[in-house]
Amino acid sequence: MRIVTVVGCRPQFVKAGAVSDALQAAGVTEILVHTGQHHDAEMSDVFFEELRLAPPAYHLGVAGGGHGDMTGRILQALEPVLLDEAPDWVIVYGDTNSTLAGAVCASKLHLPVAHVEAGLRSGNRRMPEEINRIVADHVSDLLLCPTTAAVENLAREGITSGVHHTGDVMHDMALRMIPHARTESTILQRLGVADGAFALATVHRAENTDDAAQLQRVIDWLKHAAADRPVVFPVHPRTRRAAEQAGVDFDGLLACEPLGYLDVTRLLDGCAAVYTDSGGLQKEAYFHRRPCVTLRNETEWVETVTHGWNRLWHEPDYQPRRDIPEYGDGHAAQRVADALVHGR
Repeated sequence: MRIVTVVGCRPQFVKAGAVSDALQAAGVTEILVHTGQHHDAEMSDVFFEELRLAPPAYHLGVAGGGHGDMTGRILQALEPVLLDEAPDWVIVYGDTNSTLAGAVCASKLHLPVAHVEAGLRSGNRRMPEEINRIVADHVSDLLLCPTTAAVENLAREGITSGVHHTGDVMHDMALRMIPHARTESTILQRLGVADGAFALATVHRAENTDDAAQLQRVIDWLKHAAADRPVVFPVHPRTRRAAEQAGVDFDGLLACEPLGYLDVTRLLDGCAAVYTDSGGLQKEAYFHRRPCVTLRNETEWVETVTHGWNRLWHEPDYQPRRDIPEYGDGHAAQRVADALVHGR
């Protein structure tokens, strides 16, 4: 069996790291395609190194531009790769432009598509990620869902064939990497913070960065939180550019460059709280059993809210806290590989 995996962003590298190991163990040949959506060393290379991912067989070099421009260029560059490789499956992850382009390109070439992290919905179609999720799900043949809520979302849209609740592959990777982060990362010493005495924040979504007034509101919220404890703030390139253009400063925050997976894992392991608009980090906060505040008005990871580990920033308090069995037992990647191998 030959599988082409399409990735482009740092959360997808993490998910692919877990699944690639399971595919290799199953005797599957995987051809990794990096679209280039996250292309610099801090957002890409370091993840391949730390996750011990094999270098991509193809690097499409597509970065920058608007949503339509980027998606179109990925489609154009990916089509000859898929035609040459003629894989048994094409895997896409999550909800990015790379996800959308990979799913649409494969579907138009009549190649079976497997969507890992299928079925998530925020209910906000103004988010480009929501459109990407919906389209990818509706052209996919195998829908690999991290939660039963995702399975139910698909059923409401009439998708029931090829749907599996696998658990969350990011949970697999978190469990694997926490011990390594504790022994190998020096980020706490470099930033001058101590375990339990700081919060971790990230901001990158277009809804928070593309509008100057909204970006100012988010940064002001973080500065207010920093009055209680230092807030470590790895700044996404999009956010830095938007802040510079809008005249928004990060005074009062422990702002730093983007960090690799080991350093972020160590910060999650050591922080007292997480403030983020990232879907992945909301989950990872739970994996580390850290309370999270989502800097958005909705979340696709509804179980983190209903189970008391997360709240939206406009909500006053958390619901009663309990464990989330939905994310699985650390063997989600094996279930993904099994579904692909058995083709159902």
